[in-house]
Amino acid sequence: MEPEIAERLLALNRQFYQTFAQPFSATRQRLQPGVRHLLVSIPLEASLLDLGCGNGELWRALAARGQSGAYLGVDFSPGLLQAAQELAAASENSGQARFLQADLTSSDWAGKLACLQVDTVTAFAALHHLPGETMRAQFLRQVRGLLTPHGRLHHSNWQFLNSERLRARIQPWELVGLTPDQVDTGDYLLDWRQGGYGLRYVHHFDQAELEKLAQTSGFCVLDTFLSDGEGGRLSIYQTWEPFE
Repeated sequence: MEPEIAERLLALNRQFYQTFAQPFSATRQRLQPGVRHLLVSIPLEASLLDLGCGNGELWRALAARGQSGAYLGVDFSPGLLQAAQELAAASENSGQARFLQADLTSSDWAGKLACLQVDTVTAFAALHHLPGETMRAQFLRQVRGLLTPHGRLHHSNWQFLNSERLRARIQPWELVGLTPDQVDTGDYLLDWRQGGYGLRYVHHFDQAELEKLAQTSGFCVLDTFLSDGEGGRLSIYQTWEPFE
């Protein structure tokens, strides 16, 4: 993908999450079943970096189960981070939660974490907003550098093509001044209809593509499963571990 096209897709999503932070947060008031399934595998004492933390729902669940390890949530949206901080302030162990504004699509986002090393990184519904193989691999190599030896990356990606209802939300690229040949296979433009009308970029991964991405960015895939939504197949979840 040409860099200028990738930047246009990123700008589209930045505008979306700035404009629709509140209505988007209102639709994210509970964790997806796949996320809850993965939580039981995270040790209570593990330090955790939550990339694309949104409104902090993951921290709410971690606090409720007695998480004792340090937690850092990272997101670029001021509106969503404000919601996350307010939620964390109301929890009993709020002192263990910190939040940081950073754009995960920038080349230096990991540098803002001051050489942080964590046991667990989560990136739920985040990777599918990064356009192009180059950017995704760069992001994942940065994630790898933040993990302790034998640390784990848990991530999920939307499988909207498995839903007839969601397939109907796909819009033509011409609405944002692009053509299909300017974007990659698997790239889609989806509309949003709550609290106004918006458009956002999402990439649809298949399992083979994710496994190739893991290998090129220095990870091995430990587990894969489908979960969430109608039929329990609207998200693909994977757990990765860095190569030795």
